[in-house]
Amino acid sequence: MTPETILTYARVLTMNPAHPRGEAVALGQGRVLAVGRRREIEALAVSETEVIDCNGATVLPGFVESHMHLLLGGAELGHLHVGGLEGREALARAFRGFSEAHPERTLLMAQGGDYAMLGAPMTRHDLDAILPDRPIAITAHDLHTVWANTAALTAAGLLKGAAMPHGHEVLIGADGLATGELREFEAFAAVIALSGEARLNLGIATGEEPDPWPDDAGQAFDRAKAAAGLTHAARHGVTSIVNMDGNRYTLDLLAALRAAGGLTARVKVPFHFKPHMELDALDRAEAMARDFADDWLSSGFVKLFMDGVIDSRTAFRTDAYPDRPGHHGTPLFAGPSFDEIATEIDRRGLQIAVHAVGCGAVRAVIDGYAAARAANGARDSRHRIEHIELIDPADIARLGPLGITASLQPPHVPGAMDFGLEPTLGMIGRARLKDAFLCRSLATAGAPLAFASDWPVANISVLRGIGAALTRTAFDAPGARDERVGLMEVLRAYTAGGAWAAHLEAVTGMLRPGLAADLVLLSGDIETTPPEAVAGLSVALTICGGKVTHRA
Repeated sequence: MTPETILTYARVLTMNPAHPRGEAVALGQGRVLAVGRRREIEALAVSETEVIDCNGATVLPGFVESHMHLLLGGAELGHLHVGGLEGREALARAFRGFSEAHPERTLLMAQGGDYAMLGAPMTRHDLDAILPDRPIAITAHDLHTVWANTAALTAAGLLKGAAMPHGHEVLIGADGLATGELREFEAFAAVIALSGEARLNLGIATGEEPDPWPDDAGQAFDRAKAAAGLTHAARHGVTSIVNMDGNRYTLDLLAALRAAGGLTARVKVPFHFKPHMELDALDRAEAMARDFADDWLSSGFVKLFMDGVIDSRTAFRTDAYPDRPGHHGTPLFAGPSFDEIATEIDRRGLQIAVHAVGCGAVRAVIDGYAAARAANGARDSRHRIEHIELIDPADIARLGPLGITASLQPPHVPGAMDFGLEPTLGMIGRARLKDAFLCRSLATAGAPLAFASDWPVANISVLRGIGAALTRTAFDAPGARDERVGLMEVLRAYTAGGAWAAHLEAVTGMLRPGLAADLVLLSGDIETTPPEAVAGLSVALTICGGKVTHRA
């Protein structure tokens, strides 16, 4: 087969144990044709072949983003970003400038809010002091809390509170009105709806489909958000995405983009199972798995939330929060209920991915997976636990024997990238730091690793994520463990490990003849770059399915 593209003078890290390195790679018909010595690969070129001189830079398989939110991220690219801002004056300047630039918007939404950015819990009164006459809101960097002003709460019908499902809460103050803090997705769904982006949040908020189904203009609006997210991902070398929220509507939007030639990454979309659902709702998950099952667009897995996040004390732990004696958080699914759900999902041959941040939630998920195996027998399920920010030492060794993938996010570690040490460190408690944000310990105990950013929760940059994984020492605090792993293990978790965890290893994840022509060219040699400088590298070229999706 004639190569369409050859990358040469490269340091090719194939992630293929049988042939780990090369100097050049040939691509054609959307596949890897050959990897090997420069002269051997260059000899395959014909006059029509594009030959790219990599100048000694690293070539890797395209990055697998094992946990992200494509449509939410695409939408948030157009929002105000307040990450890193501290104090009322800085926040006010940012909002007022954004307000002047966007007089037409019905909601001024900001992203990247920090729980400690004002030095005290944020209220609607704080935001009223910034802009009292326009609805404004701030989403926390973890996406699990929104703070809204009085105008936004009033427009959303939440000022006097509202009944919410278990685990979702509109906080009410002593005056009987909403404080402005909205915890978890259904609590702030009505605020987000003010922006016209409610459909994009349905998968994560309720797991349901749009009703009524949007017209052509509405679908075009939503597709544009997905396209923006794909373009942003390609800039960072991402060629495969495990989307951690969604529904059939999400798949339909991506299928329409694909038909128009705009699907620039392989995407897996889950069925999102919520506590209000009965087991027969899994019929929808099976239908999605059946109807979307090719190399570019697929489903085949079910996503659940077992708990919330540490900073809002909604993560479920086995011990109490240090500042709230007796408060452990609560699981969104009771143990016996989750065991039954996991067993049924597994029986149907579907993969399971569960958000579990606290040690109590992690244990409950492991127990559920063990129950499913006991009932159905062992199979190549590759069930996953997402985040694992706190784990009981007794549970570390349980993942490997059960084949549970540890789906971790190096950018989430406080102090490793953009997230500050507080309030997370205080919420966990110094006595538990040795059990927090473990990576090397889980890998050493046999758990397969898959790495991601959780974008837009954290910056999507894979190179920054690699740098965070290489340099972090948990919290850089007394009692914390050194949980760094080596470069090759980090790269594998962003490539072959992520592909394997998503059941995509027969498609992508390695540069091996016959697999997809998904690769990334970096701006330099990552192996000779000091760990603390890896984040300063950039993506020079992204190719997915043999087509250039980003060229610097």
